[in-house]
Amino acid sequence: MTEDTEPRGLAVAVVEDSGVVRDGLVRLLTAHGHRVVLSDPEPAGLVEAVVAGTVHVALLDVRMPPSFTDEGVQAALDCRTAVPDFPVLLFSQYVEWRTTQRLLQASSTGVGYLLKDRVADTREFVRSLEQVAAGGTVIDPSVIQLLVGRRPADGSPLARLGDRELEVLQRMAQGATNIAIARTLGIAERSVEKHIANVFTKLQLEPSRTEHRRVLAVLTYLAEQ
Repeated sequence: MTEDTEPRGLAVAVVEDSGVVRDGLVRLLTAHGHRVVLSDPEPAGLVEAVVAGTVHVALLDVRMPPSFTDEGVQAALDCRTAVPDFPVLLFSQYVEWRTTQRLLQASSTGVGYLLKDRVADTREFVRSLEQVAAGGTVIDPSVIQLLVGRRPADGSPLARLGDRELEVLQRMAQGATNIAIARTLGIAERSVEKHIANVFTKLQLEPSRTEHRRVLAVLTYLAEQ
């Protein structure tokens, strides 16, 4: 019997300009069985590591040196340009709705955006990173809340929706159940179901065993904001 020397856990790149936060993330991920293969205050060298295949997922701050604007976003987009759908999780103290828009417009696979001051459960945070690494999408509700309520532009797929259908989709994006939507809008639950069916039809979301149409509808909504 041979010893199993295959590395376990995810190979994570942590790009965060705050030394205290960066060290804390490294310790947290290591404690949960993952390997931090790159830990840096700036994204220099990240794309090279991604292309080399030594990183499974990148965890990035949004605002970093030198301009403290959107360096993390640009690094995430560069990674996904070099390796399509490469998993990236943005971890910021700021709500940047344009950040989410740019990432989701490129691809909604393997994308995350969490707010630092809203992460209370470290285990859930690690699970979110794992979900993004597996190709999932994790968006903080506060970011979604900022996006809802914007009327779609002409030419957008959402422009096909009626006002009530758009209202229902907005509340779906906020995580509301059909019952909650019905109560908020003052309509029957059956009417909510009908509106959702119309949303699926107008957005051309066909039934699938591998994809959840409700999630795809919400991602379409967010990408168009």
